Amino acid sequence: ERRERERKLSKEMAEKATKELEKMQLQEKAKVKYKEWLKKKRAEEAEKKKKEKEKEKVREAELQEKKAKSEKIFKEWLHNARNKPRPVLNGYGFPRGKSTGLYFYYTYVVI
Repeated sequence: ERRERERKLSKEMAEKATKELEKMQLQEKAKVKYKEWLKKKRAEEAEKKKKEKEKEKVREAELQEKKAKSEKIFKEWLHNARNKPRPVLNGYGFPRGKSTGLYFYYTYVVI
């Protein structure tokens, strides 16, 4: 009877030990999987940030190019506007210097 009880006790202890061992192995597996997942997630985040930076760089370059182009066009326009011949002002208060449409004796230009 005593041997039987000892055997039963040792059997229970062995079962407890194996369960504990299995539990520890499972926890280790979970830790490893979690670390792998975390590493993968961080790599994805880094890649995403890198792509975002590249997009921002491209957008900034396009903006800079557009700004330079518009500034060049404005300077050209400014240069051309200075050199354009001005219209001759022979007005006397009438369009093109002549009275049109109104035939009233005060409207005729006397030179």
